[in-house]
Amino acid sequence: MIISLLLWAAIPPLLLLGYYYYRVPFAPPLLRLLMFFIIGTISGILALSLEWIFETVANKIGDWHHIQLCLPTSRCASTLTGIALRQLVEVGPIEEGCKLVAVVVPTCYLQRRYRLLHSTLFLFTVAVALGFTAEENWIYLFHGTASILDRTIGTPVHAMFSAPWGYALGIYISSNTRLNRDRKFIFRAWLNSVICHALVNVLSSAWRYSLTLRFLSYGLFPFLLWMFWRLEQLLRKVQGKPAITLISDRTPQRRYWQRSLVLFALVLGGNAIFGLFLLARILSPLSPSKLFDTDILWFIFTRFLLNLFFGVLAWGIYRYLRHSARRRYF
Repeated sequence: MIISLLLWAAIPPLLLLGYYYYRVPFAPPLLRLLMFFIIGTISGILALSLEWIFETVANKIGDWHHIQLCLPTSRCASTLTGIALRQLVEVGPIEEGCKLVAVVVPTCYLQRRYRLLHSTLFLFTVAVALGFTAEENWIYLFHGTASILDRTIGTPVHAMFSAPWGYALGIYISSNTRLNRDRKFIFRAWLNSVICHALVNVLSSAWRYSLTLRFLSYGLFPFLLWMFWRLEQLLRKVQGKPAITLISDRTPQRRYWQRSLVLFALVLGGNAIFGLFLLARILSPLSPSKLFDTDILWFIFTRFLLNLFFGVLAWGIYRYLRHSARRRYF
């Protein structure tokens, strides 16, 4: 059982690391990336320990337990405001800080011996983030606070969190002239990651509360889709490819219209993915024989078609914006 959980915790992040490894030209040796993956796992253990120490000290100083969401090893919950406070003050800074240290410390050693490329630093960041994910997967699965489906779908999330500071760190380390503004850019990018980290965790917790607050959960997958888009854009930059342009018009009115279309596409596409995720969660407890019942087959068919329609509509908006940008520039 424990070995099975370990495999479910580690294999999805390792497969995603392999995917990014083969996408980046002049990638570092795979063994070196695996070393950073293991360091990321260790940083996850360190982060969990620091969070436990933080909460122990905070509970002695004040009544922190009643305003925050407990550690992943438990099922307790408090107010949404308390969750937001914990994410911004504790979880986001500690976890993003541990991942940053896990990239910076071995990089300082390697840069004395090798010339590190921008893309190399970006891949190191992805490897550490995925190692962190593997450790987090194990904690959640071992304590039964999340399903295998939930953790598998969430595999790229930590990489999406850390991509901005990984990109900024790559600019600074690979530059021949390390400017002070590049160093400040790392801190701003890290702060952006902390805020995005906190926001995702808050949105993912909103479904537990009143109907009004529950609507916030519908912003989770559109926001994740935007972060995935940002990760892909940063990856294109480190590959030396031009960023994909969606907002291309010069007049303010047209630009507002295009921004609205981008937002609409994110809402449609994100919630289409969310709908498929909910469908998979509903069907996962059922036995395979039950899936072929007429009522259940009809339910699967209608839900799948509905979410597919919204997904195709979002894709159509995306293709329209790309076509408009190409037509303008060429």
